[in-house]
Amino acid sequence: QVQLVESGGGLVQAGGSLRLSCAASKSTFNDNAMGWYRQTPGNQRELVGYISGSGGTNYADSVRGRFTISRDKAKNTVYLQMNSLKPEDTAVYYCNAGGFSLHSDGTYIRGTYWGQGTQVTVSS
Repeated sequence: QVQLVESGGGLVQAGGSLRLSCAASKSTFNDNAMGWYRQTPGNQRELVGYISGSGGTNYADSVRGRFTISRDKAKNTVYLQMNSLKPEDTAVYYCNAGGFSLHSDGTYIRGTYWGQGTQVTVSS
């Protein structure tokens, strides 16, 4: 069974940076779109951004210009570089293995495989 394992979370001051990693146990998802979500207590998971199998990216308005998603297919790993962090970025962050393609309107197709989550806390 394929596993997604996130790492890189932690505590950082506002304005700081963190890089999250999501490593797949196999190369199974290298051609899939991969998404990053975040969740705060009492709220649904929200899509932060995603990267397509061909490397195109898209982001939520709240993080666009501050967060960058990339992938290294040789390492079966997707990254979320988070810069200029704000207290409102505090959440548990999850990676998700999506579909081979996107919806016809370019939006992300959420898959069933999730990582275990990693906590990001931004202090003011």
